[in-house]
Amino acid sequence: MNDPTPKSPEGARRPAEFADGKGLEPLAPLDLSAVGSFSDLLAAMKSTSFGGRQLGEAADVLQEMVVDPDCLVVGTFTGAMTAAKQGLVLCDMIDHGLLDAIVCTGALMVHGFVESAGMIHFKAPAGTLDDRAAYYSGYDRIYDTLELESNLDRVELIVHSVLEQWPEGEVACSRLLNEAFGRWLTEAEGDVSTVRGVLSSAWRHGVPVYVPAFTDSEIGLDFALFNRARERQGLAPIRFDPFLDLEHYTELAAGAKRLGIFTVGGGVPRNWAQQVAPYLEAAARRAGEDAPPQRFRYGVRICPEPEHWGGLSGCGYSEGVSWGKFVPVEEGGRFAEVPADATLVWPLLVAGVLERMDLR
Repeated sequence: MNDPTPKSPEGARRPAEFADGKGLEPLAPLDLSAVGSFSDLLAAMKSTSFGGRQLGEAADVLQEMVVDPDCLVVGTFTGAMTAAKQGLVLCDMIDHGLLDAIVCTGALMVHGFVESAGMIHFKAPAGTLDDRAAYYSGYDRIYDTLELESNLDRVELIVHSVLEQWPEGEVACSRLLNEAFGRWLTEAEGDVSTVRGVLSSAWRHGVPVYVPAFTDSEIGLDFALFNRARERQGLAPIRFDPFLDLEHYTELAAGAKRLGIFTVGGGVPRNWAQQVAPYLEAAARRAGEDAPPQRFRYGVRICPEPEHWGGLSGCGYSEGVSWGKFVPVEEGGRFAEVPADATLVWPLLVAGVLERMDLR
């Protein structure tokens, strides 16, 4: 009797294990009529594709790591996020307990300092002010935003007033300096009109702020100018030791049961924060220290740079696994990467997670 089942030609597609969709996660159209909040929107985006799905999945990972009571969450930030008026988003993360430590660029802190001290940034007028004219007019351009040079002059006066009160003989580092600036912004009196800002929020909540490339910033230059002035007066300069930051952060990370990292951008802050894992490993393996092994179990990154350019900012979490910085997904690692402009997606992500935690 002939077999009625049609034969597939050699090499043709055959029914596979998932041919009927069984075992696969279904997608769903984004129905705005069913969305009533930021949290709802992120949940719905998770069942779409491309960047929308990545952002929806990032919300789940971020929520998971910030509600984990045994997880130390480190936030790393680059770019001109405070000049771009995203500083209060970072403040919300601090004030609501989403971050336990911050690693950032000095520029981000400087522009945030300007904002916190009641000074203003402005839109760069399109087509009416070229960069040469901006320079001679006392404006510094940050893409489509202007920083007044007079703002930075005022920051220098504040920095120097803080340094004048620095304890004699005490060695400085970025963490201790940022604590002092945060205290000043919180307790300022007189004609200073301060507003909510990153350093004051961090100081109030005891969140350390590390700036690994401290000299690469306006405040770093102000510190150097202050020391030059001391030397002209025959006084010893205030010593600055960046390794105080490294060891303080390492001790903090080593004492945590689990580590999580939330990253905007990349660069020095991201790598400096992540390298604590291989640092502890090297201390144990090379130096014979009783250093506990530590890797990041959670990670969320917002950065538009693709991996194939080869920059550290584009380094994916999978590559970080090879360096011993991250727990592999197969061993329980939870990661999400959103290749987008942070000013578009960071506020939405934080707003949605705060809603889920009933904190807004």
